[in-house]
Amino acid sequence: MQTISTNGPVIEFRDVLYMLPNGQMLLQSLNLQVQRGETLVLLGRSGSGKTTTLKLINRLLNPSGGEVRVNGAPTAESDVIRLRRSIGYVIQDVGLFPHFTVERNIGLVPRIEGWSSDRIHSRVEELLQMVGLDREIASRYPHQLSGGQRQRVGVARALAADPSILLMDEPFGALDALTRDQLQREFLSLQQRLNKTVVFVTHDLREALRLGSRIALMEAGRLVTVLPPQDFLRSTDSLAAAYVQAFGEGLNSVATRGSE
Repeated sequence: MQTISTNGPVIEFRDVLYMLPNGQMLLQSLNLQVQRGETLVLLGRSGSGKTTTLKLINRLLNPSGGEVRVNGAPTAESDVIRLRRSIGYVIQDVGLFPHFTVERNIGLVPRIEGWSSDRIHSRVEELLQMVGLDREIASRYPHQLSGGQRQRVGVARALAADPSILLMDEPFGALDALTRDQLQREFLSLQQRLNKTVVFVTHDLREALRLGSRIALMEAGRLVTVLPPQDFLRSTDSLAAAYVQAFGEGLNSVATRGSE
């Protein structure tokens, strides 16, 4: 069994490359650290390398060069099943099993880990309350839920086995503006209570400013800059400045809303 390091970054990319079989380079010389308890937002346009970066953390992809480390251990040397079970993963389309009830979806990893039925049931009830859902919803199926409810269930499932790391790939991107705002508020509240290490992918600067401890701006497979929200707004980098200009006024107030 590998020893988990409690010192240094929780996640680290060291000169990481990722190339498709056809030779197309999706990531180039990525050097990045994610500190314990922070929410690092990967910001960028489609094709900038955000999701590729995320998938390298839990070995849905393996680097073509360089090294990814989680809790001090190279992911290439980690048991991939144990690695993935120790990391929560939330995606935009949720990925719930349609033939499983909400309770069975949320309890999937704990069940695989050998938890007792009573413990799983108790954990599901706890998580439903945590993400703002009534426990009566546990017996429903995904098609019986609204988009916002499904996304909450997806977050609950990612938290089920209490992982220290959460990977979130545009989890609120497909929701209407009001539901998205509400879930962002709930995410901030959850993060304040749970203090997870989160890597969050978005193309929306307002969301990045609101949720991120730091913002890592990516473009064409390269890391452009990594800055706290308020520093990002004042950045002299041309691409960061273009983002700020594109999203318009009111961004300073958004960047201070993480303390809501």
